[in-house]
Amino acid sequence: MSADIDIRKSGVAGRITLNRPEALNALTCDMCLEIEKALNAWAVDDTIELVIIDAAGDRAFCAGGDIAQMYKTGTAGDFEYGRKFWADEYRLNAKVFEFPKPYVAFMQGFTMGGGVGVSCHGSHRIVGETSKIAMPECGIGLIPDVGGSLLLARAPGRLGEYLGTTGARMNAADAIHAEFADYFIPQSEWPALISELEKTGDHTAIDRAAVAPAPSQLAQDQHEIDSHFGGETIGDIVRSIKHTPSAKSERLETTLRRPSPLSVACCIELVHRVRAADSIRRALEMEYRFTYRSAENGDFLEGIRAMIIDKGDTPNWRHSCIEDVTAVDVAKMLMPLGDKSLTL
Repeated sequence: MSADIDIRKSGVAGRITLNRPEALNALTCDMCLEIEKALNAWAVDDTIELVIIDAAGDRAFCAGGDIAQMYKTGTAGDFEYGRKFWADEYRLNAKVFEFPKPYVAFMQGFTMGGGVGVSCHGSHRIVGETSKIAMPECGIGLIPDVGGSLLLARAPGRLGEYLGTTGARMNAADAIHAEFADYFIPQSEWPALISELEKTGDHTAIDRAAVAPAPSQLAQDQHEIDSHFGGETIGDIVRSIKHTPSAKSERLETTLRRPSPLSVACCIELVHRVRAADSIRRALEMEYRFTYRSAENGDFLEGIRAMIIDKGDTPNWRHSCIEDVTAVDVAKMLMPLGDKSLTL
């Protein structure tokens, strides 16, 4: 087993601990494969009553996928490494969503991208004082993936479109309101709760330990978000924001114009399609259409260069602004892949 992850049995629990705190517990392909192998075994192991996933360190549960190798191979013209990584990761996301036993996730600090995929599809999703949950993929030329499009589609009102395009960070209360999490439990109580779950397998202990979170700012902003983000396209959304001028609207428009225009346009279309389908497998298949093309035909490599490699450099996106993205551009990124389609 890799030192990046600790997978073991403890009492009646299958235990997964992400162990790359220096890298904010970013997921590697090997880590995904090891988690999948464990879930396959525990699903049919009568001695395992539930699964617990947590992570080492205080700063992050998991800040996303480890994209360094995808950037390295993609810039060399090899797009297959990234495509295989996403296929392997998405297969894992489906297994978490469909796991037949309680799957308990403890999400401290940053939980973003790939971290959302191995936690927020679980049956019991726990947040605490430091939790910061987000789907910021549009900022690096991707779309919310790892099944995140389904979480966004199921969020109340039009929060999904807002969270997906802006990458806004949710605290514990916001995450519970947006249905990315279920329980607020003070982090000082997590070790004792984990110990009880390991000994008893009684998932109702989570309900007993949970307390009411603080009021959610996202809930307070819900009506305004719904009024702006109800359009069919990103262009509709921007026009709605422009028609209600204020300092807050200007900040929101600036935020929307910062990520890849192609990504934000495809994000809106993707959330709408997934909302109609309401299926994890359908969501992952549609996400894969975009990510499969993202390095070769999208803004992924440029986004990584600007945001990660060159640390905040201004990206040179394929489209200069949202208004330049056409319906045909969106359709090309989201059209079926034929015999290259994701199979789960």
